[in-house]
Amino acid sequence: MAVPKSKVSKARRDKRRANWKLVAPGLVKCECGAYRLPHRICPSCGNYNGRNYSKTAASEAK
Repeated sequence: MAVPKSKVSKARRDKRRANWKLVAPGLVKCECGAYRLPHRICPSCGNYNGRNYSKTAASEAK
């Protein structure tokens, strides 16, 4: 079983844990002008990749 040779100090432990960075998600501008996440349907207009995926009255009636 692996056992550490000596105690790791709090400073050394915390230095190791501090090397990551939280980044904001990259937003892209939709055709309608709203910002959305890439590769997702626009929440304001329902468009993605040139097609409209929003629910219309005709598709809800079926």
